[in-house]
Amino acid sequence: MDIDRPANVSFFDFVGGAQLLQGEDTRTAMPVLLIGICVSGAVCNLLVLLIFIRDFRNGRGSEVKALLASLASTDLVILLLCAPVRAVTYYRQTWTLGSFACRTTDWFQHSCVVAKTLILAATTKAKHTLIPRTAASGPLYSPTWVHGALAFIWIVSMMFPIPQMLFASLLSRGSDFVCVSEMPVCASDFMSLFYKIYPTVTFVAPVIFTIAYYTKTLYTAVNHAPSPQHQSKVVLVLLCLSGALGLMLLPEWGTFTWIRLGYNKPPVGLMMFAQVLLYACSSLSPVILMTMYDDVRQGLVALWFVTTCRSNKRVPAIKCPQTEGNGAEVGANAVGNAVSQMKEATFPDVEHFWTGRRNTHVEDEHDPVPWEKEEKML
Repeated sequence: MDIDRPANVSFFDFVGGAQLLQGEDTRTAMPVLLIGICVSGAVCNLLVLLIFIRDFRNGRGSEVKALLASLASTDLVILLLCAPVRAVTYYRQTWTLGSFACRTTDWFQHSCVVAKTLILAATTKAKHTLIPRTAASGPLYSPTWVHGALAFIWIVSMMFPIPQMLFASLLSRGSDFVCVSEMPVCASDFMSLFYKIYPTVTFVAPVIFTIAYYTKTLYTAVNHAPSPQHQSKVVLVLLCLSGALGLMLLPEWGTFTWIRLGYNKPPVGLMMFAQVLLYACSSLSPVILMTMYDDVRQGLVALWFVTTCRSNKRVPAIKCPQTEGNGAEVGANAVGNAVSQMKEATFPDVEHFWTGRRNTHVEDEHDPVPWEKEEKML
């Protein structure tokens, strides 16, 4: 992937995945791996979203669920829009998606990654326990607060990576094109300061704050809360999500910052491994929710039962003989058959009793029901 760097730029890097790599193994293995992560993660995130939507429709929503649903939506967008771009780039080894995609691909991916980190940090302000809903208490979450927080998070997330869009451009290489990021020398001083502040504000500080907050909250819930069982479970889930995000995104942020500060490029294998971990993080988050979050796990079981019950309801209980004609004729035939079967049915004990009554002559003084004879005489 060696390419000559122009003399008037301070750093030079590929955008949208490593390009001009040598070797068929990398060209085949990376797209297959990324597509597998993309498909499995998209299915898991869709299930989580369906469960949260079902909970909100049934009146069991909360602030934590609203933010986690936004997190699952962001993961789904990363897997469906960002990962396929990298898979195509690794397979073609050149850029074939046009100038607009070249300028926006890294900006959009960084916006989603920053939004994920800030959404998890926002969960520290959300309510972690479920309170029974009553007419006086109202809903369990505040839509105004949640919507305002998400709007602010996405605005900030889209503003910080704007330099990724400004410095990206297509570079001709023979009959093909490669997508690269070139920072002019005149902007190197300002951007060097920016690339030190950018990862600190959008990744390092939020992750450290979130992990520290949930560690302290979990310790307090386990040791001092009067009924810590449910609250500690929710806090543990959020702590695991924050820890997994911090560990799996650290290589991507590390290589990104290292290159932008003008140091020597890290090995290509490390950069590819960092990108795989980034997409694997979006696939791991719904797995953590489905295995550790009780509400999501119960919702998954409920969805399974709903799906199976719908298929079982379609099986008829009584199979009627098929006849020619319209539906009314078929219904009439079925009713007629049922009535004839009821007429043909006999009850031996009752029949023997009434037969004995008809064929037996009883004296007047021994007749057990003399009023029947009196009625006949009248």
